[in-house]
Amino acid sequence: MIFFVVLLIILFAPIIMSKLRIPHIIGMVLAGVVIGKYGLNILERDISFEIFGSVGLYYIMFLAGLEMDLESVKRNSRQFLIFGLLTCFVPLILTYVMSRTMLGYSHPASFLLGCIMASNTLIAYPIVSRYGLQRHPSVQLSVGSSMISLFMALVMIAALSTLFTASLTDNTHSSLFVSLATFLIKLTVFIAGSVWLIPRLARYFLRRYSDAVMQYIFVLAVMFLSAALSVAIGLEGIFGAFLSGLILNRYIPKVSPLMNRIEFIGNAVFIPYFLIGVGMLINVRTVFTSLQVLWVVCLIAFFGTFGKAVAAYISSLFFRLPQRDGNMMFGMTSAHAAGAIAMVMVGMRLEVSPGVYLVNSDMLNGVIMMILVTCIISTLMTEHASQQIVLTQSRDAISYPGTTTSTNTSEDDEKILLCVKYKEIAPQLLSLALLMRNQRLNRGLVALNVVYDDEKSVRHRETGLRLLEQLQQQASAAEVQMQTQVRLASNIANGIKHAFREFSSSEIIMGMHVHTERNPKFWGDFIQSLYNGLNRQIILIRFVQPLNTLRRIQVAVPSRAEFEPGFHRWLERLSRLAGQLDCRIQFHGREESLVLIAEYINNRHPNVRAEYTGMAHWNELPQLAATIQEDHLFVVITARKGTISYKNALERLPDELQKYFSGKNLMIIFPDQYGDPKDDHMSFTEAQHHEETSLYTTISQWIHKKRS
Repeated sequence: MIFFVVLLIILFAPIIMSKLRIPHIIGMVLAGVVIGKYGLNILERDISFEIFGSVGLYYIMFLAGLEMDLESVKRNSRQFLIFGLLTCFVPLILTYVMSRTMLGYSHPASFLLGCIMASNTLIAYPIVSRYGLQRHPSVQLSVGSSMISLFMALVMIAALSTLFTASLTDNTHSSLFVSLATFLIKLTVFIAGSVWLIPRLARYFLRRYSDAVMQYIFVLAVMFLSAALSVAIGLEGIFGAFLSGLILNRYIPKVSPLMNRIEFIGNAVFIPYFLIGVGMLINVRTVFTSLQVLWVVCLIAFFGTFGKAVAAYISSLFFRLPQRDGNMMFGMTSAHAAGAIAMVMVGMRLEVSPGVYLVNSDMLNGVIMMILVTCIISTLMTEHASQQIVLTQSRDAISYPGTTTSTNTSEDDEKILLCVKYKEIAPQLLSLALLMRNQRLNRGLVALNVVYDDEKSVRHRETGLRLLEQLQQQASAAEVQMQTQVRLASNIANGIKHAFREFSSSEIIMGMHVHTERNPKFWGDFIQSLYNGLNRQIILIRFVQPLNTLRRIQVAVPSRAEFEPGFHRWLERLSRLAGQLDCRIQFHGREESLVLIAEYINNRHPNVRAEYTGMAHWNELPQLAATIQEDHLFVVITARKGTISYKNALERLPDELQKYFSGKNLMIIFPDQYGDPKDDHMSFTEAQHHEETSLYTTISQWIHKKRS
């Protein structure tokens, strides 16, 4: 029955609030006020609300850490620190002065209240997620500064608690010094241990287990362990949850099914449970029982919120950000929730004199009512700022269609075709396509399985249908539409080419054959016939370990590759891949090629961590093998015969890859080419084994065989 009532609230609150044009989050909090013991007393705030409420709060902080743009944080660390200090100390000082002069509180009580208002809870973060603004600069600044202000407030509260404890033993200074030193040591060990251990655990687990449920449980276990350890050293669990999200950031791509599951379950159950639980703490009646309580509520809410506003707008002016970004920063950092409750509870345990505690009933009721007021202000302001930012981005995209925010679909023919055959690598091919696709266009994928039209075709077709059904479920988990087709053909290459034209595809992603004992040739049976008969981009991939555990992408670029018509297409796909995986990408090539690559990435993908290394001649390709680690992806940009960037050295590519790059993660890209596609005149009677081996290569192989 408890779950039934809560789910009814989660279901109907957004419906009712949307009709009233009020953010859904306010509806959750107000619903908690109504059903709690201070309202209609329908439900009691029992242990279930405490547990699920904690999980919801941890989820908010964990998602904030997962969705942080770490490169942006590194580049703008000075801005994060400045805004974090301002949003911490401006409301702290204002609230402290107000408490001393207008409320007449003691120094410790005023300091405690200032610490409460210095911190904030990212209660409006789900609104930002709904608008897709998680990586907007103002949102990133708000999240980072929230953690800085929260951390400093918690440290100051811990020092205040230690000071009170030490005063009872008449050894204040030495006890305070020892306690703070012990706390800093534990904090350093905790952060260093997490940074060292969690990535190793993540790589070990994600490489070996691909089951969706197991991966989700592993991620949650890491989050809760980190939160528990954070509590153990004297901080709130939200710090540990946020830290674990930051560390796992690069192992959970933003468009992966795992990320979709984490967000879905959190936004559907745990985060609403937390918001309803916050509402159940609020006693609206106290405001009307005493003018003193109303006066305390008004002063705390005004000065705390005013301090957050001053910090946000001063920072936006100092960083030369538009007013809408200042609105977002103010909205995100102005709410107070569970953190304020936890801090005021600390004050209720600090005894000033026998039977007299630091926090009285007026302050407690004032803080609880302040939570309701600041939550309403925060959600309304964040909703307004999000709409402003989205509208501005849309206008900029229309006015400047060449920018990165452009969504001009008429100029982008992207429609990726996945050719799948082996169940060992099909899920990874889909993961690659999800990471490379344009999220703004939001176009579906096509999965194709071509089966020989022979006596075993019925059995092979059933196998293909089961494989495509599994891929369709995986795509649905990432909220991506997928068309599927099992095609009978007497010629595999021609079957792929016909399907390519029928679906109006722009490129092909397919795996390299894995059963080398059946076919020892590097290209397999039909790949040469495919890339010689199709002038569009083809990506061949061989996986040794999961994509989300890669640390670096190394790309070998042939000379004159920048003159090929498909230059920007493959560069865009690799840039998206590096950005989604949050890993470094290193290009090896001629200086003139690297200059254009760097210019493109700096303009279109400034957050991608790109490096550029000169490679004077293609003969240096084998020397790169020593730099390719097991968690690297080696990408070779090749070319078809007769094209601008083709060179005779490319004929040795299969032998070099087998000899020097065996056992490595490998990607081979055949870029788009000019000319009339050969598939306009193709026939099903075309020879399947279409080899193009030069006489030079044949003679060299014959001489090598005779010598051996």
